[in-house]
This record gives sequence, structure tokens and C-alpha cells, in this order.
Amino acid sequence: MIIINTCGFIEDAKKESIEAILGALETGKKVLVMGCLVERYRQELEKEIPEVEGFFGTQSWDEVLGHLGLGKAKSERARLLTTPGSYAYLKIAEGCNRQCSFCAIPSIRGRHRSREKDQLIDEAKYLADRGVKELIVVSQDTTYYGRDLRKDLNLIDLLKDLEKIERIGWIRLLYLYPTEVTDELIDFINDSSKVLPYFDIPFQHVSDRILRSMRRGYGGVFVRKLIEKIKNRIPQAVLRSTFIVGYPEEGEKDFIELRRFIEEGHFHWAGFFTYSREEGTHAFNLGDPVPEETKKERLNLLSEIQEKVTESYNRELIGDHEVLVEGEEDGQIIGRVWQQAPEIDGVTIFESKEGIDNIEHEFVEAQIIDAVGTDLVARPVAQAYGY
Repeated sequence: MIIINTCGFIEDAKKESIEAILGALETGKKVLVMGCLVERYRQELEKEIPEVEGFFGTQSWDEVLGHLGLGKAKSERARLLTTPGSYAYLKIAEGCNRQCSFCAIPSIRGRHRSREKDQLIDEAKYLADRGVKELIVVSQDTTYYGRDLRKDLNLIDLLKDLEKIERIGWIRLLYLYPTEVTDELIDFINDSSKVLPYFDIPFQHVSDRILRSMRRGYGGVFVRKLIEKIKNRIPQAVLRSTFIVGYPEEGEKDFIELRRFIEEGHFHWAGFFTYSREEGTHAFNLGDPVPEETKKERLNLLSEIQEKVTESYNRELIGDHEVLVEGEEDGQIIGRVWQQAPEIDGVTIFESKEGIDNIEHEFVEAQIIDAVGTDLVARPVAQAYGY
């Protein structure tokens, strides 16, 4: 039996999900499909791919278990780690209340629903007991946590309790909505010994006109002031963001403004995506007037600019750092400094296995000796200084 959890957020993700389904069917095994793609296109999928044994939505865990004859899920079920043992994602909420013009997530995942704090703390302790050293706190809108549960609960309240878990060394926040990165949150991160000053803030654009059409609730001046505020209060802060190119109303002038903004070098890491026209979104009626070729040209140009910025920031990291070792990959020991989020940023590669070949999922002191593209090269401090 193969169970495929799909994504239906943008066109590329939909194509990838379909390819995964068709590939699974070729194995001759029974296939179940669940997740966002089913939530959006169940009828079409049932018609076009009848070979699939069953289709289930985004929250249909009990239905899947029932289909397999396993009864209902038990509240005390254990979580199976699918990430390397050094880190794990802690999903703190589901859904989103924002109305960004390009985004289909609210229609797929529903309104924001925070998980109870006690449940999250118990899960984090469970992960720590199994050797996890880094918690990556995620949701569709991480900064909105707790507001739907009660007035006296917010993200900082949760982080204060997560910090108390002794075996957790790093806590990383992803998906911070720009207008919710408050002075209080910045100051808390600055004072914290565990919450990393890694700010993943999806700005999406910098043009006032485009941001207004995107229904983001802020403009270009706000973006610049927020970046300046973070860097003034936390000079060592790392900034990551995402940007959309080829939005229906993005003219040449808007793109030039975005390009110059990226050239200014505000971000250690940045991801760029071509606009995907999605049914049920506010921007759908704007059409898709920017040619695909133009979108790709803009994306490639920004990516090239950002690669140079990232490499420059990485060269500033040459020196001594704490590295979280993840294990061996293609014959090399791989780890990460705190400035690198797993899966989306670069990695730290040890130039040899000497002294660390038996170390996995632990912190080691290391010396960064080189930066190659998005990756760093390191050697253990014992090797670097001969002791």
C-alpha cells in the first residue's frame, strides 16, 4: 500500500503530485491519495485516475485508517519521524485567515486553527526524548498562533514554554507574516538563548502597486522599515524571504523596483516563484497576462543576483561556529550552522570524517574554512587547532 500526501498550492506542485500518483500506480501496489490536491479536485481525480483505490482530504486520518480496517486513530499514537534525527517540524496551527489575492490556501485548508499549547509542549518533549536538537515551528501563519484560542495566548507564550525543554538546543520560526513581526517578538528573539534570530518573512514584492493588488496589508516603505528595525536590534539576524514574479499587474517598472531591492542585499536567503493562476483566488479574474517566458527570465535574473548576495554573506561566516551534525551523505559528513534552515538553505560539509565519523545528530564546535555557492566547508575545531 502506498499513501501519497499531495500538494495543490501552485501549478508546479499539482504536476509533481500527479506524477507521484502515476509513478506509484506503476509499482502495482494499492494507492491511496490524500491532501490538498484531493481537497480541491476530488471529482476530477476520481474521474481521471480511477485506478487509485481511495481519495481523502487534508484532515481525513480516521477515514484512511477506517479504509485500511485499522479503526480510529488513538490520541496516544506515537509520531514517526521522517526527518533526520537532528531536527523535526512542530506544526502549531492549520489554516489561514489572510485573504492574499494569489493564495488558495484558505480555500483548501480553511480558517486558522491553533493547536492547544499543552499538546504542542508534550509533542516537543516527545521529540526531544528521541534526540531531536532543533525544533522548526511552522504553520501557514505562525505569527497568528493562539489568537483563535484565547486572548491571553500568543506565539511568545508558546516559545517561552518550548525554551524550557532542556534537550532542545535550537528553535527556528518559519512563515512569519510581515505585519505581525512586532517589536515584542523581535526583542524576545534577541533575548532568547534558543529561539534563533532567523527571520523567515515572505514579503512577496516591494512595489506598492503590486502589494496593494496582492492584498498584503503593507507597502514597500513598511518592508524597508521592518528590515531596518530587525537589523538594528539584532545585527547578527539572518533574513529569508520569498517573492513572486509575473503577477498579473506586474509591469516592467514594478519588476525593476523589485530587482533593485534584491540587489541591495537585504537577504541571506531568498526564494523566487513565478505567479501561478489559481481558481478561487481574488487574482484569478485578473487573468495571466505576463508571458511564461518573461516570468522565467525575471525569476532567473533575481536568482542569479541573490546567489551572489548569499555567497557574500556565507563568506562572512568563515571562522568558528557551532554545527549541528546530521549524518553522512554521499560519503561526506553533513551538518548545518544556525544560519542554515534544513531543506531550503545550504548545508555545511566537513572536509573529512576524521574525529566526527561516529557523531550524528549532535552539536560540535567547528571552523568554517570556505564558502562554495550556498554551502559552507568546515573542519572540527580539534582538527583546525591541532588538539
